[in-house]
Amino acid sequence: MHEGKINPEIIRADTTVTECNIHWPTDSSLLWDCYRVMERNITKIRQVLTLTELTSIRFHVKKIRKLHLDIARFAKSKCKKRQRQVIRWKKTLTKRVKQTVEKVVPVVKKFLESTNLFVQSVGMELNEKLPAMHRIVNVAERNLQGEKVPATEKTLSIFEPHTELIMRGRREKPVEFGHAFLLAECPEKFITDWLVFPQRPSDTTLIPIVLERHEEIFGKKPKSAAFDQGFFPGADELEDLRDETEDEVEYLAVPSRLRDLGDAMMSEFQKFRAGVEGTISCLKRGYRLSRCLFRGFKGFCLAIGSAVFCHNLVVMTRPPKPG
Repeated sequence: MHEGKINPEIIRADTTVTECNIHWPTDSSLLWDCYRVMERNITKIRQVLTLTELTSIRFHVKKIRKLHLDIARFAKSKCKKRQRQVIRWKKTLTKRVKQTVEKVVPVVKKFLESTNLFVQSVGMELNEKLPAMHRIVNVAERNLQGEKVPATEKTLSIFEPHTELIMRGRREKPVEFGHAFLLAECPEKFITDWLVFPQRPSDTTLIPIVLERHEEIFGKKPKSAAFDQGFFPGADELEDLRDETEDEVEYLAVPSRLRDLGDAMMSEFQKFRAGVEGTISCLKRGYRLSRCLFRGFKGFCLAIGSAVFCHNLVVMTRPPKPG
């Protein structure tokens, strides 16, 4: 900025979604995940430790896997007889997994109290996943009772329990499983700010956040900022925001409808705003942000930050345009 390579006085911002590295979450697949993780870890402990509590836990992996595969294979069958059979399979699978989770809970406490470090580590892994397992079983039971469970109460993966279900409304991909994040950049395509959301907020609430964070980073608000139509907070709210920032922000380009683009300045700023879409595409295709392979929410944030850093590094090393 001090060398004149970037101009943070004009910015554009947009949000996008990066998916977590999980499979499509159905009740049967999540229940199978719970069962196989419990079986795998208990088997490890049985190889190094003998506990009387472990003798009461028996795993029938082949039977449970067959239940899961049969449900997945025939879930969309139009045959009523087959649908009744699928419901019976779901009830059996849910019951068996629930019983196993209940038996594992007291055993995990024993693992955590053990002096063997390996047993402790396995106990910590299971203890970390038990809350997600309980929620998965609870949601499966509620679905069997015909209840429509809100997305906020669902766990979409025992491996990435922080994953959020996001409705995008796109024809080719209406639903995504991951997190939304915000990008702000200057005309030189340098990303000046980014922010990952644990729970996706409405875009209409983000303009004040963008301006405040820009002021924290650069010491003052931008002179101009461009956003797409989805950021429009409402005529009254936008007018109040303009009144609050009129001494620093000269122009906020946020169209409320298509006919606003008839204004010459709004049209020019919206053409400028469209450039952020190219940056998002570059991050997803060139820096592999379509799907995050890092583990946990902190890892997710690290992946976004690493991609932004690499993108900015490439931008800063480009030779200046002639003229």
